[in-house]
Amino acid sequence: MNVEEEVGRLKEEIQRLGQQQPDGSYKVKFGVLFNDDRCANIFEALVGTLRAAKKRKVLTYDGELLLQGVHDNVEITLLPPPAVAAA
Repeated sequence: MNVEEEVGRLKEEIQRLGQQQPDGSYKVKFGVLFNDDRCANIFEALVGTLRAAKKRKVLTYDGELLLQGVHDNVEITLLPPPAVAAA
């Protein structure tokens, strides 16, 4: 799987596990994502995929590096698609 593919799968998983917000974004806590069995099977390096998605401005979260346990309550926000954001 290449990076773009992984980022796409990550978006799907955040939508599956997260809560949709009124602005069209989705929020999920890092611990929920990290501890999900399906995510564990899909992503070899979840933290690396999160960083790649953040760099591409697909999602946002506080900090640079998320670690299991320490950052379980950090909220990850999947940004709404540009068409929805502009509407």
